Amino acid sequence: MAYRKLSILAAFVLLVIAALFVRVGGQKAGLHPDTPPYGLPGPYSVGTRDLITGGDAPLEMTAWYPASNEDNRRTAVTYPYQLKMGAPFGDVAIAAYKGQAINDAPYDRSAGPYPLVILSPGFSIGSNAYAWLAEHLASYGFVVLAPDHSENLDPENQLWRAAITRPQDVLDVLAYADEQVGSGGDFEGLIDTERVAIVGHSYGGYTTLVAAGARIDTDSFEAHCERAYEESNPSAWLCDALLPHMVDMANLAGLDSIPEGLWPVWADPRVDAAVSLAGDAFFFGETGLAEITVPVMAIGGTADEDSPYMWGTHPTYEYVSSPAKVRIALEDAAHMIFTGPCERSSLALRLISGEFCSDPGWDRQYAHGLIGHFTTAFLLAELNQDADAAAALAPDGVEFPGMTYEAQGY
Repeated sequence: MAYRKLSILAAFVLLVIAALFVRVGGQKAGLHPDTPPYGLPGPYSVGTRDLITGGDAPLEMTAWYPASNEDNRRTAVTYPYQLKMGAPFGDVAIAAYKGQAINDAPYDRSAGPYPLVILSPGFSIGSNAYAWLAEHLASYGFVVLAPDHSENLDPENQLWRAAITRPQDVLDVLAYADEQVGSGGDFEGLIDTERVAIVGHSYGGYTTLVAAGARIDTDSFEAHCERAYEESNPSAWLCDALLPHMVDMANLAGLDSIPEGLWPVWADPRVDAAVSLAGDAFFFGETGLAEITVPVMAIGGTADEDSPYMWGTHPTYEYVSSPAKVRIALEDAAHMIFTGPCERSSLALRLISGEFCSDPGWDRQYAHGLIGHFTTAFLLAELNQDADAAAALAPDGVEFPGMTYEAQGY
């Protein structure tokens, strides 16, 4: 991940100047003139609110949903683009952008219950960095719940732990939704927990694939890392952060030992579709990915050095057993093209990676229009059986500059 490149000195400076925002080349949120149909806003007004599960280990999350705006409130939320730095810094905003959602707006149950989309952010990135996509999906009649995974910007010590805890977070979100759709619950008439999709970026893409049925494969993972070391692949740091902790991972998962092959399934059978955005798939290999049978869409940038295209997006499409699947290559796009538009950026970005808020090969508005279009069409097709949306995924009708498209089953 690009944010791994932060030094201790940069982190201290980041804390000091995080509140100082200037315009440093960030793009204003909005529509690109070449935005395709499902990249345009949908018919629903959108609300957002913060939620928390109960129990001994409460999980914070953010919700976006079709909203009633009967009182004509017009003040939309401004989203901070946050990195989870850990003690003593906490969550630090490196950028901000305006959204369209109304904070705490009433739920619009008139056309409900709506399908549920669980959105898993990238490692140590706050969910608001993906609010642009969550709002977009909510405007088309989805309820989006994004869990606040408990992790900080310390990949060597926390990446292995997140590999185990993140899939459990998804199950916890589903359990919470189940509780709240019951009689008198907050989600009664709002969410249909029998129509569920998972969407995630980077390590959230790993989480998405696990939730869809993928299984870690010890043998494949070790062989993959051996090749990465032999080739001096710059992404081999991911292996450094994980391989020494395989015993810890097994213990945290409640296993007696490291499985020789496939690890257990950490999925829910109600998951109907999965969208992996530059998702990490090197854990699974061909055998582990073949466990996925639900429809899958994999989108990635070919210039991604943090979750390499050939480590994630490419094998996901090649090896899942899904009869319906899509692969999209954003040519020469880097890892953070999926995050927010960054209307205001912190001076701290000059000390770390500009990749958080810009991509040298792409107009981010145009990229977001494409990502929103295909993600929305895919979820409408799979969760709502929308024939028009499915037709938009047919390979013969797809041709956009800078993008390579493959699909099966449409």
